[in-house]
Amino acid sequence: MTQKTWLITGISSGLGQALAQTVIEHGDRVIGTFRQQAQIDAFNDLHQNKAIGIELDLTNSTDILHAFEFVKSNVGKLDVLVNNAGLGFAGAIEETSIEETRAVFEGNFFGVLALTKTFLPLLRQQKSGHIIQISSHGGFKAFAGFGIYNASKFALEGFSEALAQEIAPLGIQLTIVEPGPFRTNFAGSSLKFAEQTIDDYLATAGAFREKLKSVDGVQEGDPSKAATAIYNLTTLDKPPLRLPLGKVAVHSLTSKLASVQTDLDNYRDVAESVVY
Repeated sequence: MTQKTWLITGISSGLGQALAQTVIEHGDRVIGTFRQQAQIDAFNDLHQNKAIGIELDLTNSTDILHAFEFVKSNVGKLDVLVNNAGLGFAGAIEETSIEETRAVFEGNFFGVLALTKTFLPLLRQQKSGHIIQISSHGGFKAFAGFGIYNASKFALEGFSEALAQEIAPLGIQLTIVEPGPFRTNFAGSSLKFAEQTIDDYLATAGAFREKLKSVDGVQEGDPSKAATAIYNLTTLDKPPLRLPLGKVAVHSLTSKLASVQTDLDNYRDVAESVVY
């Protein structure tokens, strides 16, 4: 079997770390990104000749260009691009400042968009490759107290769904992965909260905030099993556009689809009455 080259962003912990380990164990080459040099050095010492860590801040356009040049000059091809890096954020819409919102979108949307666009010419030249966008069940269904994060992941899914159609005739595949709660640092040290709190939202956004804190460390999802599921996607001739991961994620998608179907059934006459 031909060795594949993977670029995986954000492998210092959580799902990214588990995926990098799984890919290495399968004999593929990993180029993984970190934001701190000490993490890069430790990773490179541990995985000599099997993987390499590079520095990448998704909000830094120079870093993105350097990552592309590194892959192109050192490997010359890219088989799998995994946009995993991102940030979690909780807070009611009214509680969240525009500055906080922009910061979430810079990491979860604009950074991912920029990196994806940077590598597309290489994938088009190859006429092959698989882009894996790590979204969330919150990229398909919104939750009170999670709205800005939801919006950033909805945006990620929107451009990715269109991109999948644009690149399919060029031999490039794309899958949106939608994990539910996993036992990572997402609900712990990686999660940011709106600086402002408003008492009127304690029963909605406040309750969601407390729920996130309470599940930290006891989430249903196993990162290593998720990593295997993601790896297996790259072995399929026709991978799915979307892959929810976890029972919670399946429930979220199912309930959203049911809600949309209910509205469509109840208001179909109104919808169809407005045409000429």
